Amino acid sequence: MEGIQSIKQRFEIIGNDVKLNRAIEKAIQVAPTDISVLVTGESGVGKEAIPKIIHSLSHRKHAKYIAVNCGAIPEGTIDSELFGHEKGAFTGATQTRSGYFEVADGGTIFLDEVGELPLTTQVRLLRVLENGEFLKVGSSQTQKTDVRIVAATNINMFEAIKKERFREDLYYRLSTVEINIPPLRERKEDIHLLFRKFASDFGQKYKMPTIRLQHDAVHLLLKYRWPGNIRQLRNVAEQISVLEEGRSVSLSTLNSYLPNAGNSNLPAVIGQEKKEGDFSNEREILYKVLFDMKGDLNDLKKLTLELLKNNDTDKVQEENETLIRKIYGDNGEDEERSVEGTPLEVLQLPEPTVEPSTYSPAPSQEDKYHFAEEIEEEETLSLQEKEVELIKKSLDRNRGKRKAAAAELGISERTLYRKIKQYDL
Repeated sequence: MEGIQSIKQRFEIIGNDVKLNRAIEKAIQVAPTDISVLVTGESGVGKEAIPKIIHSLSHRKHAKYIAVNCGAIPEGTIDSELFGHEKGAFTGATQTRSGYFEVADGGTIFLDEVGELPLTTQVRLLRVLENGEFLKVGSSQTQKTDVRIVAATNINMFEAIKKERFREDLYYRLSTVEINIPPLRERKEDIHLLFRKFASDFGQKYKMPTIRLQHDAVHLLLKYRWPGNIRQLRNVAEQISVLEEGRSVSLSTLNSYLPNAGNSNLPAVIGQEKKEGDFSNEREILYKVLFDMKGDLNDLKKLTLELLKNNDTDKVQEENETLIRKIYGDNGEDEERSVEGTPLEVLQLPEPTVEPSTYSPAPSQEDKYHFAEEIEEEETLSLQEKEVELIKKSLDRNRGKRKAAAAELGISERTLYRKIKQYDL
């Protein structure tokens, strides 16, 4: 069995980080077996090297090795790509086609970004893992395949399972052995080594002297978070090699190639992400409260109309006050609320007639119900007649201006228009 250092040289893996060495060691140990492997890690950390190591050290090394980027294949064609299809299975299927699982029989398939697979494809893949069987698209004949599956993903699989975007049973079948590749920011001693290797490669490629980092630039290189990991580091080295005339790179020069270099401190980035997440949660809570409020107000309207039919004025007022307190709280009876785009209409009832000496409306309702004092005690009008009279008085007082009358009555313009039409005013 080859050692870690020889494997690094063979696959051009640079770095001496403990976590990186452990990942390579696990790949070497698992290679002779046929168990499934799941490689995890952020985008750009170099996950594609692990399946190559596993395949090259396995008994399948002389058979096919096929790498498939699951996130790059459209959902409508991925089943055909992986499992093949029969002629006429769908529009454009002019001939029978063999899928990757049929072509790689006896070899290894690397499923990169496996977390992006559609749920229907996940079911088919689970069947292959369980008994080595699959069906071509448009076929009813079961076929057998003997492939070793190595998968990789940069997403949180437990979060995807929780959100029902990935099957839990498939996850446990894929991750018989899980190998995690550490992000570049956790391999600080390897960052400068990698940069120098990339700078040397690009110097030879473009036939120009190799760039060198000044001391303060090296400090920034190690301090930067590298969200794009090795892929981003390689791109920066290539850009500087091509665009900079001077071969000695200063702090300011390197800083101009690093986005958000001033905010590269890890705790600051985490705090920022957390703040954005909290804002999203607060927004969802606010939406829920507003929709609950809309439902409560609709219940209030239905109850009011029900009781009006029975001419139970006192009970209407009592139920109104109870529901309003439930919706707005004890201190919010007079606040006008609405959900955006959806008017919330509450029927405003006049205060019941009482003795002048005992009637003392709350200050917050004086403007809204000041006209109640004009109702005489001897009146025995029905609720509908009182409503008609109040609307007429308000329209007269506001010289026929419906908007002002609606505001005075404490109802919406739409409700006032409906009442005018209903009572033929």
